[in-house]
Amino acid sequence: MTGRKYSQGAEIRQGGVHYRVWAPKAERVSVRITKSDGEARTLPLRPEDDGYHAGLDESGTAGDQYLYELREGAAFPCPASRFQPETVAGPSMVIDPGAFRWTDAAWARPAFRDLVIYELHVGTFTPEGTYRAVIEKLPYLRELGVTAIELMPLADFPGEHNWGYDGVRLFAPARVYGKPDDLRALVDAAHAAGFAVILDVVYNHFGPDGNFLREFSEDYFESRHHTPWGEALNFSRSLQVRDYYKDNVRYWMDEFHIDGFRLDATHAIFDDSPRHILVELGEIVHAKGCYIIAEDERNLAKLISSPQEDGDDMNAVWADDFHHSVEVALIQGSMYAGTFEGKLNELANALQNGWVHPPPWPPGKPRYNTACGHVPPERFVFCISNHDQCGNRAFGERINHFISPEGYRAASALLCLVPYTPLLFMGQEWGASTPFLYFTDHHEELGRLVAEGRRKDLNKYEIFAKELKKRDFPSPQARETFEQSKLQWNETNKTGHAACLNLYREALLLRREHAAFRPQDREHMEVAELSCEVLGIRMGNAHEQWLLLCDLRGGHPGNVYTEPFCAIEETRSWRPVLSSNAPQFGGSDFMSYDTETGHFDFQQPEVLVLRAE
Repeated sequence: MTGRKYSQGAEIRQGGVHYRVWAPKAERVSVRITKSDGEARTLPLRPEDDGYHAGLDESGTAGDQYLYELREGAAFPCPASRFQPETVAGPSMVIDPGAFRWTDAAWARPAFRDLVIYELHVGTFTPEGTYRAVIEKLPYLRELGVTAIELMPLADFPGEHNWGYDGVRLFAPARVYGKPDDLRALVDAAHAAGFAVILDVVYNHFGPDGNFLREFSEDYFESRHHTPWGEALNFSRSLQVRDYYKDNVRYWMDEFHIDGFRLDATHAIFDDSPRHILVELGEIVHAKGCYIIAEDERNLAKLISSPQEDGDDMNAVWADDFHHSVEVALIQGSMYAGTFEGKLNELANALQNGWVHPPPWPPGKPRYNTACGHVPPERFVFCISNHDQCGNRAFGERINHFISPEGYRAASALLCLVPYTPLLFMGQEWGASTPFLYFTDHHEELGRLVAEGRRKDLNKYEIFAKELKKRDFPSPQARETFEQSKLQWNETNKTGHAACLNLYREALLLRREHAAFRPQDREHMEVAELSCEVLGIRMGNAHEQWLLLCDLRGGHPGNVYTEPFCAIEETRSWRPVLSSNAPQFGGSDFMSYDTETGHFDFQQPEVLVLRAE
């Protein structure tokens, strides 16, 4: 493998294009190469150790298209294809990563505690649905107060529209959004504008259509474990599979300057070897100074604890308990109501710890929840909306479609100002009217099975079953389902939406300007339930003290000067800085707080931010 960067794929080097593929059971492997002028030829590869086959095409250049022939009449795209210009089942293309001229040599990533993450789906974020079109929205995101954009999975997938979790070409940026250099241009522009770029990657399964890896080696998969989406990957017993995924994170960092990764469903990444693949991936990512974030339903503190505490040292984990508790508090009949109650003590627990601990799960529904109150707050990613929470509803509704403007503003302000890492899902900042539906573009038979399976799964939830009796859910396969999910950017200028957007901008500005809202540890943050059934959060130190009062349901009066939790020196007083119900955010002229007496009266859901002066 002398002179190569990665274990597999087509790499341009001095003297031509070098091909290498892992196909341990193939007696002979050849590359069918087609030049841009249509000239075609076949290059036999020589077998190497450990099941690889390799060879140099001395006349090879960028733009050549190729397939690997494993046996007569059977040719397949490259497992490490850098681009699929036609379809995921078509020829792969040789790409020259050095042709792009980067301008981000001076780029410095923000500290993780300074991140405000904005999750977006490239295909529905703009009308054009391209990498280049995202660039045009970067000034808007900068004004919003975002510091990192998180791209939903880009590994190429079958068809013309998909969430990205059906990816089958892990090294090939989805062709429907543009060419590889278009993605590089997006990352370069994002760095110039001050944004880190986080890529959502799926390392627990492959999509059900267009995955030919078993043709190359059955050892990519193993049968001892199973995932809800397909075969489990063989990290436990194959060094070549481990190298494939380790190469993938290196590739995105080296050739696309990606700053970090969100790993989908790490609870479904099975590894029985002495060193879990997650630890190895984390070491590779951290060696480059980049971030790694896990999505994991087990609520394991080990994932985000330091190596000194025998932890896996992920930068953060998606901590969904905050979302679930907020949603159930605001929505009657939430899809999570079977587990969460939405009570004040539950929300206080999540805010005090990072997730609810100990977990009050009903009998028969165990979870792996472990104590986490010692872990720095930045290591928990909080949200009130993300692709799952919208798209896994029957009709793709967002939380703002169900609740009052006052309730939505309160939940939004709480998310932006609590001392955890906030994640926003595209459009939530203006309370977008558009849904985010589940959409796919599989071949007809698979599409039918996917639609039937999804309908069956949704009927398991009482709230969806009632609605599905009245109307059928939008077909994942229909083009209009995808089109309906595109944001309507003209809404940002409409009165109610613009006021909501103003709240997000002001709250995130407050977070950015005052370090108390993004502490490095838990020493300077406290959470308590006040006697008046209002949640209190204190942040800061002796020199700069902040008090956040939250009432998600409204109807609770009280007084900060009679609450022991809110006590300050007699020479100081609590002064209002921000109210989620202020007129400029869409609220009324009603003053919920009296500066002189310290009395507050939250007649509607509200978050009030006070500063000691």
